Amino acid sequence: MSEIILENLVKRYGNITVIDGLNLTMDDNEFTVLVGPSGCGKSTTLRMIAGLETVTSGEIYIGGKPVSHLEPKDRDIAMVFQDYALYPHMNVAKNMSFALRLARQSRAEIEKRVNKVAEMLGIEPLLSRKPAQLSGGQRQRVAMGRALVRDSGTFLFDEPLSNLDAKLRAQMRAELALMRQRLEKNMVYVTHDQVEAMTLGDRIVVMHQGIIQQQGSAEELYKKPVNKFVAGFLGSPPMNFFDGTLEESAGQLVVSGDGFTLPLPDTLKSRIQDRSDRAVTVGIRPSAFLLSAVTAGQVQLELPIVLSEYIGSQSVIVSSLGGQQILIEVGSDTPLKANEVLSFAIDPESISLFDPQSEVAL
Repeated sequence: MSEIILENLVKRYGNITVIDGLNLTMDDNEFTVLVGPSGCGKSTTLRMIAGLETVTSGEIYIGGKPVSHLEPKDRDIAMVFQDYALYPHMNVAKNMSFALRLARQSRAEIEKRVNKVAEMLGIEPLLSRKPAQLSGGQRQRVAMGRALVRDSGTFLFDEPLSNLDAKLRAQMRAELALMRQRLEKNMVYVTHDQVEAMTLGDRIVVMHQGIIQQQGSAEELYKKPVNKFVAGFLGSPPMNFFDGTLEESAGQLVVSGDGFTLPLPDTLKSRIQDRSDRAVTVGIRPSAFLLSAVTAGQVQLELPIVLSEYIGSQSVIVSSLGGQQILIEVGSDTPLKANEVLSFAIDPESISLFDPQSEVAL
C-alpha cells in the first residue's frame, strides 16, 4: 500500500511561509494532481514528499510509515522532473537502468525491465541513442521510462510536459492517461495547466498561497467551486465575474446590476439568509450564454459584440455586462459583426454567487 498522508505540513524559508498547515490524503492507486498558479506551493509539496526539501513541521506518511526523516532513496518513490534530468554521456538504455545498476540488479533483470518499459512507451528504437539525439518528447518519454523501471510504489511528476509544444503536450497527456490505466500505482502530478489537471486527475487539489482551496473530481470543481479563486482558475476561457445586488421581487430572488436583472434558482434561494440589498459577485461561465430562443425558466440578455476571436471550433466574443468586460463562447460558424447586439438565453442554474469580501461561494 502506498497511501500518502500529509499531516499539518508546514514549510518555511526564513520568515516566508510557503506551505501553511497542509492536510491531504492521497489514496493508493490514485492519480492526484496538485494544480495552481506559480508560487502556490505545489512543487514544494511534491519535493517534500520526495525528500528533496526538508519539512519545517508536520509529517508525511507513505504506506502508513512516517518518512520525513528518511532519505529520498529510502521512500520507495520515483520522480520525473520538468527538465528531464538525463545524463548526457549515457545512452537511453543506461539512463533508464541507472538506478537498477546502483542497486546491483542482475544484468538479465535490468535488460528485462528496460525492454518492457521501452516497449510500453514506444522508445525501443531509441535505446542506443544519447539525449542530444532525441527530441523533447522523446526525452520526456525516457525520463518517464527511467522512473517506471524502478517499479516504485509511488510516482511523482513535477510539471513534466511544460517544456513541450502544444501538440506534443496533447500527445503526451494521452500517453500518460494510457500509462495510468496500465499501472496500479499511486501517482502525484504537479502542473499549472488546468487542462492537464482536468483530463488526467482522479482527484484534483487546487492550491493557492500554500493552502488547499478545494479538492475533488474535475466535474465537482468545475460545477461547484467553493470560492471565487477556484471558479476563476478552472475553465478556459475563465468564468466571468461582475458585481450585482440581491433583491427579492414577488417571492423571486434576483440579482440586479447595471443594465441587467437575473432570476436565481431555488437552490441558491434556500442557501442565502441575508437577502436585503446584499452586494454579491456574480459568476457565469462563457459557455452558459446560449444563442437560442428563450425557454421557460430562462432569462434573455441583449449583449453587444465588442470583439470576436476565432479559435477553430469556437469563437470567443468579448462583450460587456454590468459595466464590465465578459467573454462568451459560441460556435465558430456563428456570423459575428463588431458592435452588433445579440440575444442570449441564460439558465439561472448556471449562475454562481460569491461574497465580495470573503470570495466564498454562496
